[in-house]
Amino acid sequence: MVEIRWHSRAGQGAVTGAKGLGTVVAATGKDVQAYALYGSAKRGAAMNAYNRIDDKPIINHATKMNPDYVLVIDPGLAYTDNITKNEKPTTQYIITTHSDKETLISKIPALQDKADRVHVLDAIAISKETIGRSMPNTPMLGALMKISGMFPLDEFLESMKVVLAKFPQKIIDANMEAITRAYNEVK
Repeated sequence: MVEIRWHSRAGQGAVTGAKGLGTVVAATGKDVQAYALYGSAKRGAAMNAYNRIDDKPIINHATKMNPDYVLVIDPGLAYTDNITKNEKPTTQYIITTHSDKETLISKIPALQDKADRVHVLDAIAISKETIGRSMPNTPMLGALMKISGMFPLDEFLESMKVVLAKFPQKIIDANMEAITRAYNEVK
């Protein structure tokens, strides 16, 4: 089973990103869960979203997980949330930041022995430059595809076009560009 935990603030698209990933994965015949836990429903409040993915039915509905991937959408949460909580020795961290990886790690003691498992990109800048506003969820999905190898980029883009089909073509194209840039820029 693959488990993914998203660290975000309400309004940054983590729930939509988790559900979009769930839709893409479900179309392959795998079992998937996509859900969120909110402390407060206010825009800007810290929150978590989650995905579980497996080839067999998922009967675990507990909120505790040992994530394979931790996606940190809000840069500030890398410093204030316990992003390493319940980690595995192989957990991969994908963090949006304007800092380089070494600077980020030097400021977060819990990551200092995990440099080989920390990946960075500026998903907020990518979303502003492609989508036109701060909506870092789709860039984070692009980074996840690169780090996880879950789907080849072209296949994921085609599946996301279906997920985003209710939006105008301009928005779909902007999201495709954001996903592609994040895939290519994550380090």
